[in-house]
Amino acid sequence: MIVTSRFAPSPTGLLHIGHAWSAILAHDRARQAGGRFLLRIEDIDGTRSRPEFVEAILSDLEWLGLSWDGPVLFQSERLPFYAEALDRLKAMELLYPCFCTRAEIAASLSAPHGDAGPVYPGTCRHLASGERNRRMAGEQHAWRLDMARAIASLPAVTPDLFRGPPGNKAQDPRGNDVAAKWMPEQARHDGRLTWHDEIAGDVIATPEIHGDVILARKDAPASYHLAVTIDDAAQGVTHIVRGRDLFAATHVHRLLQALLDLPTPIYRHHALLADTTGERLAKRNKAPTLESMRDAGMDGLALAEDLRNGRLPIGFQMSEA
Repeated sequence: MIVTSRFAPSPTGLLHIGHAWSAILAHDRARQAGGRFLLRIEDIDGTRSRPEFVEAILSDLEWLGLSWDGPVLFQSERLPFYAEALDRLKAMELLYPCFCTRAEIAASLSAPHGDAGPVYPGTCRHLASGERNRRMAGEQHAWRLDMARAIASLPAVTPDLFRGPPGNKAQDPRGNDVAAKWMPEQARHDGRLTWHDEIAGDVIATPEIHGDVILARKDAPASYHLAVTIDDAAQGVTHIVRGRDLFAATHVHRLLQALLDLPTPIYRHHALLADTTGERLAKRNKAPTLESMRDAGMDGLALAEDLRNGRLPIGFQMSEA
């Protein structure tokens, strides 16, 4: 197996040192194994993506001394592949149109909150087919995954799926230790799946914590969940290195991989960088950009080497969250 990792930023703003940290980890994971490091631009959000930010990303990576293999892949050029996946899930009767606005969802007193945040209350899931068809003809709509139906559609699982590495105790679908002879019928239609994280170890997927996630938005032909899953498989990515803030999203990606018969990479969700107050770095918080550091005369190669050795510039720290 050729180890293949990737860095996949969105060109919706300038990169900061947290992005540099993630890119270096992904780059080195591949290079140390003699593998491939790919660059993907996740520009599916046509309202916020800007060409100047794409150019800035390329300049930042070169400044850090990071090189990538092959041409840069742009999600905006792959819309037919996302549409094909959506059509396949529709044919499986796992999607339904959603007409709700964010305000309507936020105002819904019945919307529960889980570990992954607010969970969609399923308002449009219960619409009659006639009403759905009528509203689809004249209203903008997103497409949501019917989570319960999707999980139930998976093949019945067997205890072997939950045993983990040799020597481990058998576990039930929820990770509880059980006797090795628990019956396969206990897992029927449970559809639990696993994935491996190089830091967290073997993880039992629990996509239900997200509820009925959106796979195609009203203003975009595919959601992050769908596009990233399709593209990682298409690019032959074997190792996904990304921030800990995306750990929970992997539960959804693992489900989509199973539904669409796609391979499951190995994951590594690394710690995030924060400022001196402990607030993690983010574009929306106007974190200091790599461009500003470069303009101030900082040496990009030296910065990359410092990050590799755990030395952070003054004003930054590892996030405890």
